[in-house]
Amino acid sequence: MQRLTILNRLTDAGVIAIIRGDSIDQAAKACRAIVAGKINALEITFTLAGAEQLIQQLKSAYANHPEVVIGAGTVLDSTTARLAILAGAEYIVSPGFDKETAKLCNLYQIPYLPGCQTINDIQQALIYGVDIVKLFPGNLLGPNFIRAVKGPLPHVSVMPSGGVDLNNIADWVKAGAIAVGIGGNLTKPAEQGDFNQVTELAKSYQQAYQVAKRGVYNG
Repeated sequence: MQRLTILNRLTDAGVIAIIRGDSIDQAAKACRAIVAGKINALEITFTLAGAEQLIQQLKSAYANHPEVVIGAGTVLDSTTARLAILAGAEYIVSPGFDKETAKLCNLYQIPYLPGCQTINDIQQALIYGVDIVKLFPGNLLGPNFIRAVKGPLPHVSVMPSGGVDLNNIADWVKAGAIAVGIGGNLTKPAEQGDFNQVTELAKSYQQAYQVAKRGVYNG
């Protein structure tokens, strides 16, 4: 039940913000700015020193906001996954598929979103209980890859990450993406301390996603 609840919150959020940053303070401010812009899914990457501390801070800060779902990204192994889960991460994202991480996430009933590039990658991920496949890097594969995958695997849920921007987000959604991951295209203004611009971008991405989603449903 916990896993299904988290998956529903992720797909309800639609847009997953990928948070890197030069420091915990900068990343925390970016997270607040993004949530203010109505993006409710945050992926704290382990390229950020002290990522687990930030996850704990965010879990505390948004304890009364169940719509905000907080996960860990750039998780390369099961040891890091367990550290993230103990810190409060509600989902785990990896650049590639790792069997041991998949098994650990199954044990804790935490969704695992591994990066995949081929049908073989996706099949293996599904065998190990993955619910959402991260299409990475999205910019090298493109929206048509989702359409191709859904031919032999119509049941697979795909989230592109890498290369999603305001100009192509609708193409990804129309191709069948269940959610999208957005990193630098959303958070770049935070590098210059312009968190108001991060909020405005978050609003734009969320609006573009919702418009595209309505278009799919209204077909």
